[in-house]
Amino acid sequence: MARKAKRKVIVLMGGWSVESEVSLSSGKGCAKALRQAGYEVTPFELTRDLPALLASLEKTGAEVVFNALHGRFGEDGCIQGLLDMVGIPYTHSGRLASALAMDKEISRRLFETADLPLAEGRVLLRAGFNPADEPERPYVVKPLNEGSSVGVTLVFEDDKGSPLTGGDWPHGDRVLVERFIPGREIQVAVMGERALGAIEIVTTRRFYDYVAKYTPGQSTHLMPAPIHAEAYAEVMDLAKRAHDCLGCRGVSRVDLRYDDTAGEPGQLYLLEVNTQPGMTPTSLVPEIAADAGISFEELVSWMVENAQCDD
Repeated sequence: MARKAKRKVIVLMGGWSVESEVSLSSGKGCAKALRQAGYEVTPFELTRDLPALLASLEKTGAEVVFNALHGRFGEDGCIQGLLDMVGIPYTHSGRLASALAMDKEISRRLFETADLPLAEGRVLLRAGFNPADEPERPYVVKPLNEGSSVGVTLVFEDDKGSPLTGGDWPHGDRVLVERFIPGREIQVAVMGERALGAIEIVTTRRFYDYVAKYTPGQSTHLMPAPIHAEAYAEVMDLAKRAHDCLGCRGVSRVDLRYDDTAGEPGQLYLLEVNTQPGMTPTSLVPEIAADAGISFEELVSWMVENAQCDD
């Protein structure tokens, strides 16, 4: 894949979100692959000392920032805005698309206007919530601004209690509540102008949560997703439409549910778009890319060569 030899790249990783450890794993792997591809790489573990970041960008003469951050401040448009201000191109989506994708309430509104299929849902306030108004079970409770399934909780018929009605909840008072969609977990990698492929995730846990995502052996990946051909074509189309709806660029991962409980082809439901998908040894985007004939080294090189700032 064409690239500039010895181009100077800073790989941002770490941060202070709940996903900092995942980011470190992503960043280290990406830095290694970029070195192997011939880039001059400087890893940088981000803290709240932003002047240190600016000093490192200037000292190294960085031409591109590879953004391997996950979660708040790295995935929600904040770091993207800073890089836009200093005029250094960065990988993945720009500040607006990043902010929109991270806000589940706003992104749902945009998906609705684009006629993308969603599970029935609404935003509720936990403070003063009346248990008599609890949604019909089963349902899913999600923080509005977290990634990697952090805080996502399923509530089934025989569960005691609910995140809506008490207990510790460190993810803010406003939450998204959606009808639980039975069936299968399908995810699609989008790279530039095309959807690369769809993968199915099977886990023995209640759902594809943080542990299932990042702990080896907790999930099985089926690539390509063994679903009906019509459903496969539809999921690829929906993923690209969702990516475009938010104005994403570079690489993203689109998460969906596929309800085939009444037979195939079943019904697809869009869950969310991840503008900073994981790049760890258990992550899905590198696996999908490999199935499409794109090595990890080629994938991260493409991301660097297609990095840009927002206007």
